[in-house]
Amino acid sequence: MKLPSIISYLDLLLKTDSIHDYPQALNGLQLENNGFIERIAMAVDASAAVIQKAVEEKNTLLLVHHGLFWSGLRPLRDSFYRKIKLAIDAQLAIYSSHLPLDLHPLFGNNILLAQELDLFNLQPAFEIEGQFVGYIGECIPMARNEFLKKITILLGKAPNLAPGGPEIIEKVLVVSGGAGNRVAEAFAYGIDTFVTGEGSHWSYQEAEELGINLIYAGHYATETFGVKALGKHLSEYFELPCSFIDHPSGL
Repeated sequence: MKLPSIISYLDLLLKTDSIHDYPQALNGLQLENNGFIERIAMAVDASAAVIQKAVEEKNTLLLVHHGLFWSGLRPLRDSFYRKIKLAIDAQLAIYSSHLPLDLHPLFGNNILLAQELDLFNLQPAFEIEGQFVGYIGECIPMARNEFLKKITILLGKAPNLAPGGPEIIEKVLVVSGGAGNRVAEAFAYGIDTFVTGEGSHWSYQEAEELGINLIYAGHYATETFGVKALGKHLSEYFELPCSFIDHPSGL
């Protein structure tokens, strides 16, 4: 399969050019190869460890949520140079999608996480860079401990909890990644529970003071859904094998 055909399809599907994002996201094709793709790999981060696994087979397209330049502009030398050289030598192409993947109504991290948590009456919510990226929904009234067990089973790790809200959960906001510092904005939606990836130390106290449950489910863990779903879709659409490269940060 030719790389330009896949990239054109991805850009259109994700509305890559029309969705605003942080400058370091650089959504879209970040590294091209010789133009031919024989396999698709998916991962959350374009880290050296992920690239090392992705290059085990040549002519691979690596789909990631956090791309090569997430830590900002830096010289092409030392470990960064070695990572890029490894990818180029193996004809690895890399496509990154941050907010376009977070907010996508079919393949987005947030819609998929909300659906897996059995939330209903889902509505886009929580603005980042001028667009709604999260989802707010209701659940059948559930004890907080049972809701935490559901998250643990789903994500494979126990979340951390700031137990500021009621012990019966009914209205939930889901925003993957590092939205925990924006507790006040979440509270304004009239929710009892805010599920996100991580937040600063002070976000715990703010959630207590505002009276909502703040669940830190893990930045990495909450952002595996989108790349998995997107990679599976591409695999079926273009008839290419795919695999997910799991390299959790623990955060």
